[in-house]
Amino acid sequence: MLLIAQNHLQLILEVGLMLFVSLVFCLNLIPLSLSIVTFLSLFIMGGLTVLFGADILLLVLSSSQAEFTHPFGPIALLGAVTALASLKVMSESGVDIRPLKRFVILFLAGITVFGGLMHRSFLLLWLLGLFLGYLMISKSFREKSVFTLKRILMFFGVAGAGFVFLEVLSRVSGMTIFSPLLRLGRIEQYSLSSIKMVLNNIQLIGHSANASYWGAEGIAFAEGYITLPMQLILFFGLPLPLFSGVLVNQKDTIDYMLPGIFGWGFDFGILGLVGLIIFVLGTIIIGFKVLNMYREKREKNNKKYLGREVLLTGALAAFCSQALIGLFIFNRSINGMALLTFIFMGALILANVVSLKTRS
Repeated sequence: MLLIAQNHLQLILEVGLMLFVSLVFCLNLIPLSLSIVTFLSLFIMGGLTVLFGADILLLVLSSSQAEFTHPFGPIALLGAVTALASLKVMSESGVDIRPLKRFVILFLAGITVFGGLMHRSFLLLWLLGLFLGYLMISKSFREKSVFTLKRILMFFGVAGAGFVFLEVLSRVSGMTIFSPLLRLGRIEQYSLSSIKMVLNNIQLIGHSANASYWGAEGIAFAEGYITLPMQLILFFGLPLPLFSGVLVNQKDTIDYMLPGIFGWGFDFGILGLVGLIIFVLGTIIIGFKVLNMYREKREKNNKKYLGREVLLTGALAAFCSQALIGLFIFNRSINGMALLTFIFMGALILANVVSLKTRS
């Protein structure tokens, strides 16, 4: 009975531990050479380009979509930054990367367009992740930053043009889902009232019972505002509260229109929020330390860890971007299926510590 999750937080911790142990075994048992990691990154990018494109096509043809960008956006970032890091390693070794580079650029363009059309939150995560990935790659190879004032201004110009394009597209097509102004309006409408509600009801552990959707029947802690995928909970038959059928009416302001620090703090309390911040900062610090170790080995002409180095670069960029967007802008970027992706990224980063020690 001790292993059966009694609340959503316990389930999150148990799934995180299982993913960590599984990835430790994978990193130590599977020979992750540079060529294998490069192939996997290209496969991920190609597959998600098709998936995001199909989602947009469904939206246009039938006004129905699966919104794959939330759970798989960080995975796309993992593949993209890993592929870019792999190309850099190959280029430094004198390999002709032009054929592979064409595929990477094609997939980058496809994911940017399709994912950006579906959700602006994904576009923020995607661009931030690519920015962090470029910085990490430049630092790993001791190069000057590729970001000059001219390029930064060009970036903001393209972003502004994209904003205008989406607004025009939404008005011409009559599909308000494309409208950035509508999204901003919804954030303004719901966020301020939700933040006040959270601040007035947050406690050291959990929240005030009268602020909960479940009321007197709830436990005022880990009630499902922050949770793993509903399908996972139903599959294992866990007796946990779920917002089935009331997502938009009762949960949307916590799930989507609120920064993650407020959503996490409301459901798990101040101590739960502190624990999340410690996990995020600890994972990032440990990840960069291990990445520096991999770089030192590469510079000593030890090619054993090249695959792990580029994979860790992609995982760090994706994890950092998802953490920043999820915690400070959109809670939905680290909730539900996206939370499972977030845990996977963190476990993948931390698993490199055990891998590095056992194979040194």
